[in-house]
Amino acid sequence: MKRYDPIHPYGEKQEQFDRRYLEMARIWALNSYCKRRQVGALIVKERMIISDGFNGTPAGFENVCEDENNKTKPYVLHAEANAITKVAKSNNSSDGATLYITTSPCMECAKLIIQSGIRRVVFCDKYHTQDGIELLHKAGIEVNYVEI
Repeated sequence: MKRYDPIHPYGEKQEQFDRRYLEMARIWALNSYCKRRQVGALIVKERMIISDGFNGTPAGFENVCEDENNKTKPYVLHAEANAITKVAKSNNSSDGATLYITTSPCMECAKLIIQSGIRRVVFCDKYHTQDGIELLHKAGIEVNYVEI
């Protein structure tokens, strides 16, 4: 009898579910007001979506992510940061969860992922730097790139 693996709860169908959650994160990214790049994130634990996020400005700010030179404003939150802070405000815990994110995490978001207890990250687009991925590997977090 196979033992239940909370990090890979779908067993032999894990890759199939990873793709589906990434497709859902891509759809969620369409909620972003950012023009340069729209990113979506889902946090899944025990086969349930416990949080979601997309990149954008903090609550109460106008929904404009880029300045007049088309540069991203410094206070724009990344999708995974929004999902992690959203779960922090809920009764859920991200400890042991999987983060599905359309773009690989930057260094700052990798730190948040580590501190939030997320044990696995699955992404489909590569960020311009891989520093965040390297930090996640160093922390022992499983990282999977899935081509869609």
